[in-house]
Amino acid sequence: MVYVTLAAAILSEILATTAMKYSDGFSRLWPSLATGAGYLVAFVLLAQTLKSMSVGTAYAIWSGAGTAVIAAIGMVFLGESASALKILGVLLVIAGVVVLNLDGAH
Repeated sequence: MVYVTLAAAILSEILATTAMKYSDGFSRLWPSLATGAGYLVAFVLLAQTLKSMSVGTAYAIWSGAGTAVIAAIGMVFLGESASALKILGVLLVIAGVVVLNLDGAH
């Protein structure tokens, strides 16, 4: 169940960050409200996750997955560049999260 809560926290953070892109510097009401609500939900769910998961593992998964997915959203849907170096960076983030979790499995 803890991974479901963490996944929901990640999804909420991804939605909030995407909404922030559309908030135009917090000058548009609905995307701005969605950003605030999304981050609030993300942090509440992350806090719940931390009750039964180590902070290093939870934060590595939360931030790494969020970073990788947001970068992919930017490249695929928002017209951001998709250079080989940027893709390598995303893969390194994912690899880092995997390595941190392998160490936590012992």
